[in-house]
Amino acid sequence: MALLRQVIPSLVSISTKNPTRITHVHRPQLIVGEAKSNSHINMVCESLRRGLNWDALNKRFGSLEFSESFVSRVLLELKKPVDAKRALGFFHWSAQCKNLEHGVASYCITIHILVGAHLLMDARSLIESTLKKNAGSRFLVVDSLLSSYKITGSNPHVFDLLVQTYSKLRMFEIGFDVCCYLEEHGFSLSLTSFNTLLHFVQKSDNYPLVWKIYEHMIRVRKYPNEVSVNVMISALCKGGALQKFVDMLDRIHGKRCSPVVIVNTCMIFRMLEEGRLEQGMLILKRLLQKNMILDTISYSLIAYAKVKYGTLDSAWEVYEEMLNRGFHPNAFVYTLFIGAHCEGGRIEEANKLMQDMENAGLMPYDETFNLLIAGCSKAGRLEEGLRICERMLERGLVPSCWAFNLMMAGNLCESGVVKRANEMLTLLIDKGFVPDEITYSNLIASYAKLGEIQQVLKLYYEMEYRSLSPGLLVFESLIRGLCRCGELEKAEKYLRIMKDRSITVSACVYETLINSYFEKGDESRAPQLYNEMVSTGLKPSCALRVSSIKMPSFLVDKGNIYNNT
Repeated sequence: MALLRQVIPSLVSISTKNPTRITHVHRPQLIVGEAKSNSHINMVCESLRRGLNWDALNKRFGSLEFSESFVSRVLLELKKPVDAKRALGFFHWSAQCKNLEHGVASYCITIHILVGAHLLMDARSLIESTLKKNAGSRFLVVDSLLSSYKITGSNPHVFDLLVQTYSKLRMFEIGFDVCCYLEEHGFSLSLTSFNTLLHFVQKSDNYPLVWKIYEHMIRVRKYPNEVSVNVMISALCKGGALQKFVDMLDRIHGKRCSPVVIVNTCMIFRMLEEGRLEQGMLILKRLLQKNMILDTISYSLIAYAKVKYGTLDSAWEVYEEMLNRGFHPNAFVYTLFIGAHCEGGRIEEANKLMQDMENAGLMPYDETFNLLIAGCSKAGRLEEGLRICERMLERGLVPSCWAFNLMMAGNLCESGVVKRANEMLTLLIDKGFVPDEITYSNLIASYAKLGEIQQVLKLYYEMEYRSLSPGLLVFESLIRGLCRCGELEKAEKYLRIMKDRSITVSACVYETLINSYFEKGDESRAPQLYNEMVSTGLKPSCALRVSSIKMPSFLVDKGNIYNNT
């Protein structure tokens, strides 16, 4: 209570040094309820305006029992700015000395009064207190503030303080929901409040929410300033996406764009990626009206949306309109069309566009080549895919892991390029390419089919050296290859390694070993592996049952373990 007396401006203008006056104050012996006369409210307000301190108030009103309704009525009588400090004093006195736990209504009335008197620090303190007390109720506080807004003669700044406090308390999701809720009720937050929310959300690394808030700002025409843009650039940096969009805009516009254009391009691109075309186009239109994005970038993004969700013809119409309006072709749009042709299996058309692109003085970039590699791989043109990899290396580029893996997933054995693919991998690694487990899995599977077990083992140990943990696909290929070469003991060694590393052993691995032991004529180990397989809940395939039927001695000696399978 002593601390509160220091914080709250003194209510004392009549000092307790005059005990006689206080001793003879009349103390009504009444219980104040909902329907009590206004005289009791007037008595309290008069005492507060006369400056009675807490001790004097206790003596005068100690026998009165205050209800929440009575407190609210007193506060409303003190709603004028001149009485704001008295209202705050009464709020704290009634809580401390009358043991009254204030409800959200009393809090909100007091907050409105303090904001109206520009006592913002005190208002923030009460907002923080009531938000913590009512954290489980999403809209309770804002609803109470809305319901008491008119009767207190408040102003919209109270809602800015509310959302800013949500931000500082790291209650971001509720804060943003309240922001949208206020918009529905006709209250628009200040740009400062949006920036505060963006700042704290960005610091928490909640990037999806950061973009959701920024998009909402544009939707409600609360356009960003330098502070907003800097926060969004920080979010792009921390999310590892800044360079991607800087590069994209360099390819579209041909030179470096301003931070606000980078941020707005990223927002529209994200919306289109998520399939929100209508919303994306609406936001794009508003950005164009405010000159917050460039025309050539807008055309390119519309072409992207047409390629991704529409038809190639409609995308081409957008591109031709762009050219007719005097804008230059760009590498980003060319790459879009190349990717669309590759996806449709039209490799010749894609190659022609690549040639047109270079003839126009535009430089194909890594994504352009990756799309061509992927298209060639899907079309079974693995030799051509390898040649594209060589062209990339000549230009100082390396393919993406997904594109190279797609090529490696092709039938390298039948096309006779497995050796070249392995050599290409070595060259790419020297240039900074980082293979993953799938890269090695595909190559190991190809060598295993060819029976080149030494190459399989070499690649396996290379994976270990690079700290890439071989998974089920690698072990299946490895064990299958060893079994084909009759190296059953080595195959069992890798079976043990799988178990030691808690890698779930597949039915394929067990059946490969069982069938190999059958072929070798070993009838002792096969049933052990079979029982082990069944005990894990795996069921043998038809192929395994057929091979077992051909081994009558096995069935007889081992108690017909294949019954009921």
